[in-house]
Amino acid sequence: MEAYMQWIWVAAVALFAIAEAATTAMVSLWFMGGALVAFLLAVFSVPLWIQVTAFVLVSLAFLLVLRPWMKRFVESRKTPTNVDSLVGKIAPVKEDIDNLSNKGVVRVAGVDWAAFSANGKPIAKDTPVRILSVHSARLCVEPAEIV
Repeated sequence: MEAYMQWIWVAAVALFAIAEAATTAMVSLWFMGGALVAFLLAVFSVPLWIQVTAFVLVSLAFLLVLRPWMKRFVESRKTPTNVDSLVGKIAPVKEDIDNLSNKGVVRVAGVDWAAFSANGKPIAKDTPVRILSVHSARLCVEPAEIV
């Protein structure tokens, strides 16, 4: 069995690489590193129990230490698109917003959107509002404080 461990670890590296390429979870990447270390130990005929222990420890260390750092790096490069880009914008109320009667319209970049008040209080027409979030096709807004 130990004679074949080099090939088993190479196969593990390949499988983890394929799994990582198929997902964006950044989990298999760290196990690929652990399998690579175990492969190197197998090349030097280190006992199997040490290879497995090294695989587990290195994989966990990579997962716990490097994954949070890498996740911050990747997420900081995301650019909001479509409706996500509306969050934080200031827009005028075109029709009074009243959650009780389920009415209210805000115009953003020339497009009218149904809107509701975040705090439940009515907001009068022509009041500038800040978009807090998008729920389906409705904007959650609050009165904007213009400075």
